[in-house]
Amino acid sequence: MNMQEQEDWDSIVLKGHEYYLPHLSVDCVVLGFHHNQLKVLLLKPKQKKNWALPGGFVKKDETLEDAAYRTLLERTGLSDTYLQQFHIFSNPNRTKHYRNDEEFESIGIKMPEENWLRKRFLTVGFYALVEFSKVVPMPNVLSDQCEWWDIDGIGELILDHNEILETAQKSIRLQLKYKPIGFNLLPTKFTLSELQKLYETLLGKKLDRGNFNRKMLSYGFLIQLEEKKSGVRHRAPYLYSFDIEQYNLALNEGLNGGI
Repeated sequence: MNMQEQEDWDSIVLKGHEYYLPHLSVDCVVLGFHHNQLKVLLLKPKQKKNWALPGGFVKKDETLEDAAYRTLLERTGLSDTYLQQFHIFSNPNRTKHYRNDEEFESIGIKMPEENWLRKRFLTVGFYALVEFSKVVPMPNVLSDQCEWWDIDGIGELILDHNEILETAQKSIRLQLKYKPIGFNLLPTKFTLSELQKLYETLLGKKLDRGNFNRKMLSYGFLIQLEEKKSGVRHRAPYLYSFDIEQYNLALNEGLNGGI
């Protein structure tokens, strides 16, 4: 570690209890969709072989949502995106092996016996949906790398982060039954086929084109543009955009009929 990194480490490890709530953290599942691919943002913790979801501690003067938004901003640079709390992970042993001397000594830290990081931690899961081409991944002081990974090829993550990711995916699939999705994941102008592909990617299954189009158009948050998609050999499809007011209304009140 250089001098600045050491100072940052010391501020968290030795003095963190002065600024953060004990026993509580947030972990963010940041999903990005681009060119029909679904990716998840991961961090490479220092001195660890396995990767991790972006997360952090909760300051004493902020809400859980504020902590999650701060984490999202620091890792992605995005300040206005969709973020949803989905589960609390409270297994008493979820951080047990992270509280032994070997873990800390491996990164050059002599940990006091009663240090706050040795305590049990509960974590609150949030998921964020972003258009990943707009994100510049940024590691934090606790990590060496921050990168996008294909969601089907991530392997074993640290702690219970695989469980957190799996639970987030289940929650998103459940949400798709009664809330709209796509505003933060698609370009400003898109085709109905591109919207359907987004839903199919998130749901992990094929959808009937005719039924999907009828339902999406019936909800009133899609605006058909006069412009058609360029660069198409045969019949070019119309482009659509979101009616933000109607979209937000559907977010708040839900959809009658689902997908």
